Amino acid sequence: MRTALVGYGLGGAAFHAPFIEATQGLELSAVVTSNPKRQAEVAQRYPSARRLSSLDEVWQGDFDLVVITTPNRFHATHARQVLEHGLDVVVDKPFAGSAMEARALASIASSRGLRLIPFHNRRWDGDFLTVQRLLATNALGAVHKFESRFERYRPEIKSSWKESGDPADLGSILFDLGTHLVDQSVALFGRPTAVHAEIATVRPGAKADDDVFLSLTHDQGVRSHLWMSALAADLGPRFRVLGHDAAYVKYGMDPQEERLKAGEAPAGPGWGEEPEEAWGTLGGAPHRTEAGAYQDFYAQVAAGESPVSPHDAVTGLEVIEAAKQSAATGDAVKL
Repeated sequence: MRTALVGYGLGGAAFHAPFIEATQGLELSAVVTSNPKRQAEVAQRYPSARRLSSLDEVWQGDFDLVVITTPNRFHATHARQVLEHGLDVVVDKPFAGSAMEARALASIASSRGLRLIPFHNRRWDGDFLTVQRLLATNALGAVHKFESRFERYRPEIKSSWKESGDPADLGSILFDLGTHLVDQSVALFGRPTAVHAEIATVRPGAKADDDVFLSLTHDQGVRSHLWMSALAADLGPRFRVLGHDAAYVKYGMDPQEERLKAGEAPAGPGWGEEPEEAWGTLGGAPHRTEAGAYQDFYAQVAAGESPVSPHDAVTGLEVIEAAKQSAATGDAVKL
């Protein structure tokens, strides 16, 4: 599949291009970026890929798949253009700025028989795969509480659209880290029935929300408690899953991101594996973390599958919209 990658910031350079290049059945045929420095980086690392300056140039080529990893505000617009030109598309998170916008994209894709695939790669984090396996094997018994965190300590505010106070930029931590946390919760326990949220901007001078807590109520009595923060001077556990028979507790982040940022090629020997000292505990005893496998996302794409449904992205955006409403009123919002 001849693939055009649109955008070559951190997402394009670390999370998309290496996997497209490494996946049998895919070809990184072109990279779209108007930044001369990034064009030079592409030329050095992927010399066979064409360097394009705008999305419009993609329509002049012969491509099978387009991957959108531009700034958040452009995701839905660019995805719509790709679908209207009759091509399958992978869309980085957040999938769109609203659930209504996401539903419209899903409708276009369905009517044209095209694949519209949200890039929710955190479903292939090793620790998340471990939680999935524990639930599938009933190792915890009936689960009643799922706690999940993406916390950082970044007191200095960067000059970036991700820190913008303009709602159109979709720069809130709720859209950034929250998209992943909500998606993982939905993947495990299904669409929640109610949402309670606390949303704050806590760093001096910050314009975008940077500290958020969500409580999601699911069927069968499961509650998801999700934290995301840019000002957590002491990091809580990445996962704490409480069941009737046992608990699973895990600290630290999946190692794949840091290895990708360091320029390491994915899916080689030992890819995604954690050292024993980083494992979580099951019932208080060390429990091996499954190997992370971001490569499986694009392997499924190459096989003609849709590893993530656009309807899951719609649900995630419904949760985010309900969270904003809850934070404004102080009341839980039913979905």
